[in-house]
Amino acid sequence: MPRGDGTGPAGKGPGTGQGRGQGKGQGRGQGQGLGRMGGPLAGGAVGFCVCPNCGQRQSHERGIPCYQKQCPNCGTAMIRE
Repeated sequence: MPRGDGTGPAGKGPGTGQGRGQGKGQGRGQGQGLGRMGGPLAGGAVGFCVCPNCGQRQSHERGIPCYQKQCPNCGTAMIRE
């Protein structure tokens, strides 16, 4: 007869024991900082935006991603150097 107090025998169901918190995700420091998450090029005012088409360079403006800027020479979206 079941007791209901949690002291019964161990169950033998199909559970694998891999509930929440068992994952093996990547933590900080995995990418060695080329862009986001605290790397040397992450979101600061230092650096340049470069046109991948013609090579035009502009200093990066903090708070404005380079891909939102257009090259003044050819109109192509710029990328972060």
